[in-house]
Amino acid sequence: MTTAKQKIAEAESLAKALFKAIEDRGLVVAGKSERDLNNEVFELAFELFGIEKYWHKRIVRAGRNTLLPYKDNPPDLVLQTDDIVFFDFGPVFEEWEADIGKTYVLGTDAIKLKLKEDVERAWWEGKQYYDLHSAHITGAEFYEYTKGLATKYGWEYGNAHCGHLIGEFPHERIVGEDTINYIHPQNTFPMSNTDSHGNERLWIYEIHFIDRHLEIGGFFEQLLS
Repeated sequence: MTTAKQKIAEAESLAKALFKAIEDRGLVVAGKSERDLNNEVFELAFELFGIEKYWHKRIVRAGRNTLLPYKDNPPDLVLQTDDIVFFDFGPVFEEWEADIGKTYVLGTDAIKLKLKEDVERAWWEGKQYYDLHSAHITGAEFYEYTKGLATKYGWEYGNAHCGHLIGEFPHERIVGEDTINYIHPQNTFPMSNTDSHGNERLWIYEIHFIDRHLEIGGFFEQLLS
């Protein structure tokens, strides 16, 4: 019998294939609006996988909009030469959710390239830390550790949490907005706790580093557990 964890991992694998197709087709270029790029990705996802359903809003953020977390809805921007851009998509594959975020840099700006590299490097560093402490670490403890990673890499952490539960669609109607469902500074419960049915809970881990002065942010997320 295929487990929920295997189903989520399969969904994430397909979501990563979508990102690879975005890169192979060269969709992330200057001169497009965030909205237009978002629509192109939607059309590509339907072409490749027949995806029409997303469990959360699709996000394309460029320039100063990359400072903003998921909950914000900033005005549409046009991608510029040497811009920084990130995606946050939650496609649903056969009723199982994926949640993938990734940063792109248009051009050769050294600081933006460093930010792109840092959010990915920090994600893997955070995962290694989580794996070592997963039996007991709370959401609050892991959030504070992640904020410390931002400082270590020379950035500010850009969100009120650094991840959330994921599961079978539509998990957000089941989970709700309680902090116990997020890697949040007020979540004092062990992340390894099972759900009300005794099942393993699966987490998405997010890294969002920002520089308010430069008005840039980088984002990377994927399945943690």
